[in-house]
Amino acid sequence: MDQQQGWTVEAIQRLTEMARERIPVATISLALKKPIEAVRAKLAELGITPAEA
Repeated sequence: MDQQQGWTVEAIQRLTEMARERIPVATISLALKKPIEAVRAKLAELGITPAEA
C-alpha cells in the first residue's frame, strides 16, 4: 500500500503531462498504478481539472 500512498516527482510529472493531454482519470490511474480517488485528489491539489471519460 505504501506505493499507492506516496507521489514521486516523476509520478507527478507524468500525471500533469497526461492530464494536459486530456487523458481520462481512469486511464491515468491504471498507468500510474494509483487509485482513481488518489489521482483525482492530486489533480485537485495541483489545481488541474481532470478530463472526463
